Amino acid sequence: MAQVVTVEAKIDSLQILIGEQAKIELQVSSNPNQIVVFPTFRDTLIRGVEVLEVSKQDTQYLNNKQRMLISQEYTITSFDSALYYLPPMEVEVDNQKYKSNPLALKVYSIPVDTLNPDMFFGQKAVMKPMFVWEDWYGLIACSFLAIPILILLIYLIIRIRDNKPIIRKVKVEAKIPPHQAAMQEIERIKSEKVWQKGEPKEYYTQLTDAIRTYIRDRFGFNALEMTSDEIIERLMEENDKEAIKDLKELFQTADLVKFAKHNPLMNENDANLMNAIEFVDETKIPEDENAKPQPTEITIIEKRSLRTKIILGCGIGLLSAALVGSLIYIGTQLYNLIA
Repeated sequence: MAQVVTVEAKIDSLQILIGEQAKIELQVSSNPNQIVVFPTFRDTLIRGVEVLEVSKQDTQYLNNKQRMLISQEYTITSFDSALYYLPPMEVEVDNQKYKSNPLALKVYSIPVDTLNPDMFFGQKAVMKPMFVWEDWYGLIACSFLAIPILILLIYLIIRIRDNKPIIRKVKVEAKIPPHQAAMQEIERIKSEKVWQKGEPKEYYTQLTDAIRTYIRDRFGFNALEMTSDEIIERLMEENDKEAIKDLKELFQTADLVKFAKHNPLMNENDANLMNAIEFVDETKIPEDENAKPQPTEITIIEKRSLRTKIILGCGIGLLSAALVGSLIYIGTQLYNLIA
């Protein structure tokens, strides 16, 4: 009894009208370890009966999994009125064929009362669909998006048409006098005490650079590109012999340190620092020490560059395309909703 295989076919309706559907359920009962293969139909069960759909197989286990029940549904229909004999369906279990019971299906045609033609009705009028907010969400969102695009497009068109120059006002801080800048740099060099770290060359390089910068700004010649002797000769024209003497000592010591690896004493470094301070103090341009430099405001007028015009033109083109696309979408949606 454990090896018995049963195949049973059931139909949910023995009678249908043309075009209606019926379902055939094919059930196979077997052992759990047996392989069951159901019949396959393309589109026709028999001539005149079409197969519309084949469901997935449903497997159930019975008697503590000692038996297996597999079922599958076939949806059929017919468009010809007749009484159809549905032959047994063939199932293969472990390469052995088993057949189900046969079925019958009666298909009726729709009765037509030709004696009363008034009973027939024509096509119904097209019904207006119900108002649903979901149908308008995309239209409303696109409309709100088109408004800022239009505003920005108008703004860019105005900007590119007026072609007005760009006016900028820049505040320029007044430069501090040359002697004040030189004294600030000398104070910085003094506070860092580079010579005490065993770096006399760095110390004299910074000190002479500060003095050269002061000479350039104070006397109007490029002392940064001149030798020490050239600077002294040029300053001789200013007729300040005492100040030039102090400066000459500073330059001589700096040249010895830079080129002859001279290591000056501590008091010599202090003396040269004082020489730099005295030179600046003796040659500075007298001015009111209490006066504060006032910043000046400069108005700069610039013409709009070609790059800016190209950017504006590209922006106008993109916004125009976006606006046209939005208007087309809005018009299409309105037509579909209203028509």
